Amino acid sequence: MTVTLLSQILFLGALTIVGLLLSRFLKLELTLACLASGFIAGLFLAEINFDTGIRADNLRDIVFFIILPVLIFEAAWHLKPTLIWSWLTPIITLATVGILVGSFVMAGIIYFAIDNPQYFPWIAALLAGSILSATDPIAIVAQLRAIKAPDELAVLFEGESLFNDATAVVLFTLILAMATGEIDPEQDYLAYFSVVFFGGIFFGLVFGLITTILCLLLANSSATNLILTLSAFSSFYIAEHLIHVSGIMTVMVVALVTRFSFKEFENDLAQGVSHTWDWLGMLFNNLLFCIMGLVITINMFLEQWLAMLIAIVAALIARTVSVFSCCLLIRPAKKVSIAWQILLVWGGLRGAIAIALVLSLPVSLPYWWVIQSMVFGVVIFSLLVQGTTNKHLLKKLS
Repeated sequence: MTVTLLSQILFLGALTIVGLLLSRFLKLELTLACLASGFIAGLFLAEINFDTGIRADNLRDIVFFIILPVLIFEAAWHLKPTLIWSWLTPIITLATVGILVGSFVMAGIIYFAIDNPQYFPWIAALLAGSILSATDPIAIVAQLRAIKAPDELAVLFEGESLFNDATAVVLFTLILAMATGEIDPEQDYLAYFSVVFFGGIFFGLVFGLITTILCLLLANSSATNLILTLSAFSSFYIAEHLIHVSGIMTVMVVALVTRFSFKEFENDLAQGVSHTWDWLGMLFNNLLFCIMGLVITINMFLEQWLAMLIAIVAALIARTVSVFSCCLLIRPAKKVSIAWQILLVWGGLRGAIAIALVLSLPVSLPYWWVIQSMVFGVVIFSLLVQGTTNKHLLKKLS
């Protein structure tokens, strides 16, 4: 049978609840529990003749215009303004130079390891590299707080992840437009990237100021929650559809501007905002892992295991090169210890943003399934290996 949009939403919500239960009673990490919830459900759906209506070719709009704005806004809102400024140089360097270096190193390793230009061309390797350059340290930050690690280390993880996610999405959008022929091959790609990237920052500043003014004019905590929630979706939509700049950069800057506008995190106007974005972020993050579980198939592991292994090795090497080269570059301005660099490398997990980007790949690209398999393989490795061993490393090196 087929289902309506409401049924899909309710079904995914139910999977998220099952994931919460699995996490609670089996002591699993929450994202891993939601992944398991989706995977188990996917195995039994065919047996009961239930069609979720969820397809690889209908996820792009849901992921890009609903899920990504929430994840980016939530991450930006929870950053600590005072600590961000003191670590801005390494954060920005890792999120710009680091993303470019990491993406191209990863793409090069994947391209030459697969060694089949007709089956897996350079543009496909670049897509994989841009997707896997986005990191997701949610679990790591929780571990840092649990062992009472320095706040500076947590901010370095969160800040670098937020800014590099935004940069990775812009880079992915550009490379995808090249792959699908949406931009002229003779166009100046650097100029195009600059317009989209910095245009998003500028529009985010304007939209963030307008949002802040509205919150101050209404002077009501409930209205503030409503305005901030609507601003996450509307700023992204306007940026992408009407102004044609980066919606992700816009949402990130809107969140930072509004966040920095409040002197205290929980003053009268911002009362309840933290709680709102906590549950929204948790919901959409877990939804992505449930969807990933649903679309994973046994054949993916049987047919693409070598591609997955290549991607895992490439991701680790590229992350190492990216972090160490960037920290060497900024050493005169801000020194990051070798111990913290190792933590950044191993703690650079791939999660929600990488899943969101790969689920938005058009199925018209002949290599989309190979890239999806690679990304899923790296995400699972991050959850099962890096995520479970990182706590010991944090205790030793932080």
